[in-house]
Amino acid sequence: MTASASDRLVLAADASDHRVARLAALAIVLALVDAGIPSPLPGVKPGLANIVTLIALSWYGWRVALAVSLLRIFGAGLLLGSLFTPGFFLSLAGGLASLAGLALVSTWPQRWFGPVSASLVAAFCHIAGQLALARWLLIPSNGILYFVPIFALTALVSGLANGLIAQKLMEAPDASD
Repeated sequence: MTASASDRLVLAADASDHRVARLAALAIVLALVDAGIPSPLPGVKPGLANIVTLIALSWYGWRVALAVSLLRIFGAGLLLGSLFTPGFFLSLAGGLASLAGLALVSTWPQRWFGPVSASLVAAFCHIAGQLALARWLLIPSNGILYFVPIFALTALVSGLANGLIAQKLMEAPDASD
């Protein structure tokens, strides 16, 4: 027995789906570049994929930024072979905390707060989310707090750099679709 065309579920991608896919693919590539950068401490990375999330939030809104961020976390985890490992869950915790920070920032007046301040908030939230999960599950000791200064410095530098890059990319004359 065959089903008629009206009985079949048809999934069709529209322009917004293609946009999310392109942005997520770019974010995954940047996450892979991040993974290849040598680091003095595990978890200390520039977070280049966050540039794409900032642009997605600014141009297309919260839902697109959420989709891009989650697709990047799962896609990079799959490609790097770290899906469902402690590193993956640290990335997920940081990403979710970062998204929570970006949700807060998106309510601030854009006249005074832009991509740089959003990037800084997201970077500090990312580090806080990772440290909270590490403290809760991986290293149940307050000794982990000794790492806060180096992670905070990393969040400051990478948040500032990524925010400035995102701002410059958004100011480019042919930047949007």
